[in-house]
Amino acid sequence: MINVTCAIIYFDNKILVTQRSEKMKLPLKWEFPGGKLEKDESEIECIKREIKEEINIDIDIVERLSNSVYDYGTFKINLIPFLANYVSGEIILSEHKGYKLIDRSELKKLDWAEADLPIVSELLKLEI
Repeated sequence: MINVTCAIIYFDNKILVTQRSEKMKLPLKWEFPGGKLEKDESEIECIKREIKEEINIDIDIVERLSNSVYDYGTFKINLIPFLANYVSGEIILSEHKGYKLIDRSELKKLDWAEADLPIVSELLKLEI
C-alpha cells in the first residue's frame, strides 16, 4: 500500500484542485494535490514538502481529515488528507496539467481520482 498525503488548500473561500497530466497514472483526473510519504518523514512534513515541490506554494496545516483507502487494482493507496490555508508563493505547477480555484459547490462537478471521492464527500459535510 502506498501512503500519500494530500491537501485541501483554501485561498480565502476558494479551494485549490489540480488535474493530473496525461503522463501520470490516472491521467486527467482531478485531485487534491500531494504526494508519497518518504521514509522517516512525518505526514505534515510530507504534505508541506510535496506542495512546495509540485505547486511552489507554502501552506499552513489546519486539521487532518479521515484517510481514504482505495484499491486501483494495480496499486492500493492510503490517502491522508489535510485541510490547509495558503500562506505564500506563486502557483507554478511542476507535474500537473492544470489547476482551478473553485467554490465548494463546484467540487462534485469534476472527474475525480477515485481515492479523492470520499474526501470530497467529507469536505462537503464540514461546517466551514
